[in-house]
Amino acid sequence: MWKGMNFREAEAADLINSDFRDLSLAATKLANHAVNLGVGFGFGASFFGLIAAIAAIYLLVLDRTNWKTNILTGLLIPYIFFSLPSIIFNVFRGEIGKWIALVAIVLRIFIPKHFPDWLELPAALIILIVVAPGLIANTFRDNIVGVVVCLVIACYLLQEHIRASGGFRNSFTKANGVSNSIGIIILLVYPIWAAVVIIF
Repeated sequence: MWKGMNFREAEAADLINSDFRDLSLAATKLANHAVNLGVGFGFGASFFGLIAAIAAIYLLVLDRTNWKTNILTGLLIPYIFFSLPSIIFNVFRGEIGKWIALVAIVLRIFIPKHFPDWLELPAALIILIVVAPGLIANTFRDNIVGVVVCLVIACYLLQEHIRASGGFRNSFTKANGVSNSIGIIILLVYPIWAAVVIIF
């Protein structure tokens, strides 16, 4: 009787070990297929795109505070357009964005006193997302053209920020210079990473 019990336990242990080996093999295959489909580096590009869009929005908000600099923040609108992740971009390109754009246009045209100045650039972004032709919105955003546009904008903004701060050292030592410098450097990370993903 005891020999039969040990045999059954050994058989059960072998079955469980076999199941765990099958599970680990399936998990390994899933990870390999996910990386081959582009989830690995592609996810990094999408994540950095989201972080860069948040940094650009942060710089837009910062420009409306007392930490204002002399950089041309209007360039952040096309940067956000090209770096916004597809999920968020498609939400604003759909019905939600059309309604927001309609309300912004109606307020701006018919009730300009109630349309604050700080809403000009966000409204321009929504209108740009809604009315952009398919070639720009669907093709250029997802290839090297959009990445190059983002890289040029980020480099120009960094150069202008350093010049407005009075040099490279001042851009990292002044109180308002540090936050702007960090935001602009974050803007540089996304196009560099996306270019590496697209090229390689």
